[in-house]
Amino acid sequence: MVLEPGTDVPTIRAANQHGDAVQPSFEQPTVLYFYPADDTPGCTTEAEQFEEHANRFEDAGVSVYGVSTDGVESHRDFAEKNHISFDLLADPEGRLCEAFDVPLVDRRSQRTTYVIAKERVVAVYERVGPDGHAASVFEDLIDTGLVRAE
Repeated sequence: MVLEPGTDVPTIRAANQHGDAVQPSFEQPTVLYFYPADDTPGCTTEAEQFEEHANRFEDAGVSVYGVSTDGVESHRDFAEKNHISFDLLADPEGRLCEAFDVPLVDRRSQRTTYVIAKERVVAVYERVGPDGHAASVFEDLIDTGLVRAE
């Protein structure tokens, strides 16, 4: 059972694709998306589309983080290959998945996206289709009033 809207989010800390420790502040609007694995077709599509919209998210004051159970080296290769500028958080032990109640299937996270603001879950998307997801999350951020339309 994933965290429901209105739930306080846990404090997390993980290494990104550069090996730097990252502790997201969930005070400002944040998209935290869990994906099964680096370099798979659906996950590549999802990451590339979040990257395509990275400037829109950034301009609106929204942080974006991708999380999978792959390690730092895998994330680094994936980010370099696909020109990903936002942080990909490594969760090889599944601690972040556990903290956010994201189910693991064969040690891979189920595709789940959280929208967080003021350290609370605002929205959750489960078993999403990767194609078009980034754009639809951004539109939902506008619809909920978390960000202004350009």
